[in-house]
Amino acid sequence: MWTHTPWQGRFLPHPLPPSERLRAYATWCDAVEGNTTFYATPARSTVETWAEQTGPDFRFVVKLPKPITHERRLTGADEELRVFLDAIEPLGPRAHTLWIQLPGSFGPNDVGALAAFLHRLPPHHRYAVEVRHRAFFDDARATGLLERVLGRAGAEWIPFDTTAFFDTPPTSDAERDAWTKKPRVPRRATALTDRPIVRYLGRDDVTRTVEGWRPWVATVAGWLREGRSPTVFLHTPDNAEALPLARRFHEDVRALLPGLEPLPEPMSPSDGPSPDTEPLTLF
Repeated sequence: MWTHTPWQGRFLPHPLPPSERLRAYATWCDAVEGNTTFYATPARSTVETWAEQTGPDFRFVVKLPKPITHERRLTGADEELRVFLDAIEPLGPRAHTLWIQLPGSFGPNDVGALAAFLHRLPPHHRYAVEVRHRAFFDDARATGLLERVLGRAGAEWIPFDTTAFFDTPPTSDAERDAWTKKPRVPRRATALTDRPIVRYLGRDDVTRTVEGWRPWVATVAGWLREGRSPTVFLHTPDNAEALPLARRFHEDVRALLPGLEPLPEPMSPSDGPSPDTEPLTLF
């Protein structure tokens, strides 16, 4: 997301060389979803540059590659997993959680494969699972089964809250596109570990996005009071305002917990290289 085009020159300096873009993003937010790893395992040298641009407390929630979760469905993917774990090793403590996003067809009958997969994973990482099959939300037996499997492995359940998004029909091209792709499941706000993770999808309209996240402000504040360390990712269909929205959510939580540390002072577009020192670039 640190290369998201609508942010360049608006929230983040532009142009910046690739080796500096994540560094600029990290002044706005102290966590990022590693979604690109779902489509291709990055080169280890690329991951090394990510580590160089961020402090040891920065949080990467890195998604396992599609061949492991969607194509092989957690079975017979030991080599793909080994390559992925080797590639992200330079992140060190920045690899906050490895994110196992499962397809919507992965249902209660597949939980045995998940249990076996979690059992084989190296213990020096933390893991979190995102499911999209409706039964895990509507069927108490399926919910309990999944929670028991995750609990035995010390893994978290990542909710993807799309309830505010699906509350009324879409009104923009970005919303109409997301309408056909995003899962429509109930809100879930139960933490299984000391590191809960929330994914929230609002609307392109800022006011409606803020209204939709109100329940999460109280939930996150409650988790913090319990001594947990939550990570929250704020999305909208076009993500154009996601950076300031993330900081606004953080301030809403701070209003309930004044002792919560503020986010770092964000880099502004004017903090970029001067025209005399700008690197040559095609983009």
